[in-house]
Amino acid sequence: MSAFPDPRQLSIHDFTYHLPPERIAPEPLPDRDQSRLLVYRGGGITDQPFRHLPAALPADALLVFNDTKVVRARLFCHKPTGGIIELFCLEPVAPHRAIEPAMQQTGSCVWKCLVGNGKRWKSGPLHLEFQVLGQPATLTAERQAAADGYSLIAFRWEPAQLPFAEVLRGAGHLPLPPYLNRTDTAADAVRYQTVYAAHEGAVAAPTAGLHFSDAVLAELTERGITTARVTLHVGAGTFQPVKADHMAGHAMHGEPFVVTAAVVRQLLAQAPRPVLAVGTTSLRTLESLYWLGARLAHQPEAAAEGLHVGQWQPYEAAAEVPLAAALQAVLDHLAATDAEALHATTQLLIAPGYRFRVVQGLITNFHQPESTLLLLVAALIGPDWRRVYDHALAGGYRFLSYGDSSLLLP
Repeated sequence: MSAFPDPRQLSIHDFTYHLPPERIAPEPLPDRDQSRLLVYRGGGITDQPFRHLPAALPADALLVFNDTKVVRARLFCHKPTGGIIELFCLEPVAPHRAIEPAMQQTGSCVWKCLVGNGKRWKSGPLHLEFQVLGQPATLTAERQAAADGYSLIAFRWEPAQLPFAEVLRGAGHLPLPPYLNRTDTAADAVRYQTVYAAHEGAVAAPTAGLHFSDAVLAELTERGITTARVTLHVGAGTFQPVKADHMAGHAMHGEPFVVTAAVVRQLLAQAPRPVLAVGTTSLRTLESLYWLGARLAHQPEAAAEGLHVGQWQPYEAAAEVPLAAALQAVLDHLAATDAEALHATTQLLIAPGYRFRVVQGLITNFHQPESTLLLLVAALIGPDWRRVYDHALAGGYRFLSYGDSSLLLP
């Protein structure tokens, strides 16, 4: 029996607002931390520069960042006749399905890709010439199969000793959000990454973190605000529109994440002090960690079936597990498997009716109408999401990936 309302019957059309195109930020500001910050605290709303964020945070908070790094996942390959086909690398298939080893694979690999201009690619290989460290290199792509809008693309390259990560760095382009409707620039190469990005694998930036400068991070340390880092490799599904009228008809995308044992211990020691997530991806990682722990607490053998959080798992949970017990179950699993980090995947949908187990606040940008990210915000602050967005629209805030920020403290 569900512990709280099931969001399957929610209509996505109840979570919309009018977003004028001119309010979508097309470019980043000259300085990361000069964006604006809307602070929602217990129902009240104030405005300030993002640079002042450290002073606005609870002094005893634990701030959790997503340190994924965006890869140059868009490849523009040439047909023998001269036409250009775009391959957008989504996730590895062979010989590795996990991101980390797939990025280090040499010589050849297979990825699931979106294919742009695909009707003009009838058969045969595609080629792309590029340079790595000033030396010429060549990438060849062949389509193995196509289904559900995706294609399996077999890549091979010379020099074969290059890891695939280096191939993408040399041959690829950053996958900017489709609504920006422009190609990436040299500025995007810096600004569409967080300053603390560490682990390659995302095809979209964890945009809440784009506002953090070295100066802001230094002030967090000066104020004694504790921080932690998790890794969730953001997938292209983050831009996937909700096409169903009700959420029961929407399938959430899956994304891999990693949480180290050290971070789990930090979370365990933090209670009852607040945990704040930098971005919706950090929040989904932390809440997914709880649900994995809850499952392991009841069924330690469940890990053999794979560590995955389903879209509806929280709404079907049979019994409550205290947060401390869930986190301890994760630590016990890591100890039993002699692992220093939890590697898992999540399809978790957080929508109104969800009760947060780990996170008490969120730093996030302003999201698209009728999106699962807006559902998450509504789950956190309730119907006040409309007041927040009305205030931002009336106050001239910039929206979406390169837009302004908010600090939500319900």
